Amino acid sequence: MELTEIPAADGSAEAYLARPEGGSGPGVLFLIDAIGLRPRIAQMCDRIASWGYVVLAPNVFYREGTAAETSPDADLREPGERERFFEVAGPRIGRLTADLAERDLTAYLAELRGTEGVTEGPLGATGYCMGARLAVRAATGDEGVAAVGGFHGAGLVTDDPDSPHLGLGRTRAEFCFGHADQDHANPAEAIAALGEALAEHGLSASNEVYPDAPHGYTMADTSAYQEAGTERHFAELEALFARTLDRPRS
Repeated sequence: MELTEIPAADGSAEAYLARPEGGSGPGVLFLIDAIGLRPRIAQMCDRIASWGYVVLAPNVFYREGTAAETSPDADLREPGERERFFEVAGPRIGRLTADLAERDLTAYLAELRGTEGVTEGPLGATGYCMGARLAVRAATGDEGVAAVGGFHGAGLVTDDPDSPHLGLGRTRAEFCFGHADQDHANPAEAIAALGEALAEHGLSASNEVYPDAPHGYTMADTSAYQEAGTERHFAELEALFARTLDRPRS
């Protein structure tokens, strides 16, 4: 996995950049999960890029260390390893506050727009776990983000005054959410409240619960992986971007 350095709000961040076969297309910002910028993320970016997009995935934990330092050493498919990793990763997630994240997102989107091969026009964003709320913040802070995917999200609706769902009145993006079934990090009442907020602001959106899908279902390098949910998410994300992002036609 070859990484590059990009500007961030408080220094520079490593990032993975994936391009389509033709080398150019609309830009997509990929917001990683809490497990870090690692080969599984690169695989997912490459697949999205194959649809005709230039995909940028920053190490959102750059303040905490390098991509290698903030990714697991153990195999998270082994019993107990995923849980052990989150004992370390949990506090790291909390330190990436909304204020810091929003400043970083401004820098990441500027970098994406300026990346060679990114065509003029709307951008997309997709996020996973904690990255889902970052993807929402990307759209609510930048009117050029026209499409947002959020999968097995966490913290999309909270009681905090900076809860991501409270900013939905500031965007006209289309949203596609694929929630994990029986997800302690995203309970049914939060999913319902998110749907109400999307409807209140007249936003085009799907807000679906994927059956029998655990939190983290897209991550094939962990014990949470579920193939059915993963493939459904890729199909729905591809359709979202095809509807909303202007990309060159062959």
